[in-house]
Amino acid sequence: QHKDAYQAILDGVKGGAKEKRLAAQFIPKFFKHFPELADSAINAQLDLCEDEDVSIRRQAIKELPQFATGDNLPRVADILTQLLQSGTLGGLFSQILQGEDIVRERAIKFLSTKLKTLPEEVMTKEVEEFILTESKKVLEDVTGEEFVLFMKILSGLKSLQTVSGRQQLVELVAEQADLEQTFNPSDPDCVDRLLQCTRQAVPLFSKNVHSTKFVTYFCEHVLPNLSSLTTPVEGLDIQLEVLKLLAEMSSFCGDMEKLESNLKKLFDKLLEYMPLPPEEAENGENAGNEEPKLQFSYVECLLYSFHQLGRKLPDFLTAKLNAEKLKDFKIRLQYFARGLQVYIRQLRLALQGKTGEALKTEENKIKVVALKITNNINVLIKDLFHIPPSYKSTVTLSWKPVQKADASQKRASEDTTSSSPPKKASAGPKRDARQIYNPPSGKYSSNLGSFSYEQRGGFRGGRGRGWGGRGNRSRGRIY
Repeated sequence: QHKDAYQAILDGVKGGAKEKRLAAQFIPKFFKHFPELADSAINAQLDLCEDEDVSIRRQAIKELPQFATGDNLPRVADILTQLLQSGTLGGLFSQILQGEDIVRERAIKFLSTKLKTLPEEVMTKEVEEFILTESKKVLEDVTGEEFVLFMKILSGLKSLQTVSGRQQLVELVAEQADLEQTFNPSDPDCVDRLLQCTRQAVPLFSKNVHSTKFVTYFCEHVLPNLSSLTTPVEGLDIQLEVLKLLAEMSSFCGDMEKLESNLKKLFDKLLEYMPLPPEEAENGENAGNEEPKLQFSYVECLLYSFHQLGRKLPDFLTAKLNAEKLKDFKIRLQYFARGLQVYIRQLRLALQGKTGEALKTEENKIKVVALKITNNINVLIKDLFHIPPSYKSTVTLSWKPVQKADASQKRASEDTTSSSPPKKASAGPKRDARQIYNPPSGKYSSNLGSFSYEQRGGFRGGRGRGWGGRGNRSRGRIY
């Protein structure tokens, strides 16, 4: 029934522009009702896919997935794959590589959106290889914003979800970060490029995909210049941002060629934030005008990184340092730990008995985060006080979501005060907790200073500046 009518629709592909447009819509719409005309229908639609009129071609290609059913699935999938490689995708990448800025921008955004909607039958291994190959060409000259978009595109490809695939992506990021080049801390674009690239690499690292190349670069080139770093991002604590990235990467560092040398650089930087106790006068009062401030956020990052890399050279403190330096370090640790204990008790006292809505106030959210940071430092310091120093404890960095309760942290919490803190106090920080908290008054109020917490997640995407393009292209858009 109605077979003749459907045949007339198929014959419409030989007519004028209006007939072809109607045929492009109605051939797939009624396709399932006429299985005996399946071959003719698919061939007719393919003719429309090659029509001279762009709008007809676009309509015909758009409707092709409707033919991908039953026995026709393999054939239609092959056709779509060929069209994607030679037509749609090829055309998009051509516009990205050669088009004007506005065309390029739209093509990249269309590509990143369109690929998510394609069925698995279409996104074959060959199509993904084509996307990867063409993307590598584009990545030779991109802005920061474009780089982030392409990393999202490539990270979503099924063939790059494997260990070898993630390793490929890490190598792409390392190349984009110019890790072979001299680092210029006074160039905001150079610093921003490194940070943007490192942020893209961090989620890719694992026990099988190592961060060694990035950690080595940070230790050798960035840490020695930490105080000289400049950034185009207003209000960003660039030093803390760098230290957080280093801490996150340190967990996945593999074998490092210059481990002792880099561990020494990390140790020296840690000492800068671990002050010696102030000298006391004969009457027991401080000889100086004020006690040094303890910068907990910085110390958490540096101590964690040192703890992670120290596992690979456990005799560093005992065999690689002379006795005088080790004694100096122990004095610094002890002084820091004393201030830490007072601060932890003050925080717990402030949070004690508070539950529900009371813990959701901005001030209390900051205190919860501060307690998490100080507990982490406390656990790590206890490890280093062991004879010989131990590297066995595990902590979750304060800005990372808590996976599960950590035994060593529980022990540390129990050791620091006789009163147990409310359960809510150990919850992870809210993402918007970015205020300054001044500890309560007391003996250590002056040397504890103000506590500043910056949540790194808030800096991801939506801000920053793209780096200047390579070659003769200079994009550098703000994003």
